[in-house]
Amino acid sequence: MTWFTLLIGAVGLERLAELVVSKRNAAWSFARGGVESGQRHYVVMVVLHTGLLVGALLEVWLRRPTFVPALGWTMLALVVAAQALRWWCIATLGRQWNTRVIVVPGLPRVTGGPYRFLSHPNYVAVVVEGFALPLVHSAWITAIVFTILNAVLLTVRIRVENRALASLPVTAPAGPPSAEATP
Repeated sequence: MTWFTLLIGAVGLERLAELVVSKRNAAWSFARGGVESGQRHYVVMVVLHTGLLVGALLEVWLRRPTFVPALGWTMLALVVAAQALRWWCIATLGRQWNTRVIVVPGLPRVTGGPYRFLSHPNYVAVVVEGFALPLVHSAWITAIVFTILNAVLLTVRIRVENRALASLPVTAPAGPPSAEATP
């Protein structure tokens, strides 16, 4: 349980690093006329993602499930892969990556990096991490609850983001990005 607590702490620190990058990038976007969409669901997203970390910890410490090595190590590998995908998205989107949906008028939509393969690769990372992180230590209740609530939230989020991105030019150079985000 101690190692799992340290893992959750590390993911929490990673989330704080994301927020620092996001805040800096939001200021950059707004200074260039960026327009934000989806403010109403943002607070729900923050609460849900915080709930994932808190819920996983509480479930493990209160329910005390047995660590199942085959499940735990497989899920840890998925968590690491999700983090790698998330940071690939952040690097690809550069200054326009944000936890909010902010589109800077006139900048093209990114079609490089993981966006060559998927429209919303960052959300693939969120989905994988959402079920895998709690299952590292068999916190299946948190994994199920988060996955269901996240599916509802992503339905709203992706709709908002697609509308916002529709205003961007279709072609993109190898460089600057669009506006996909996570908390």
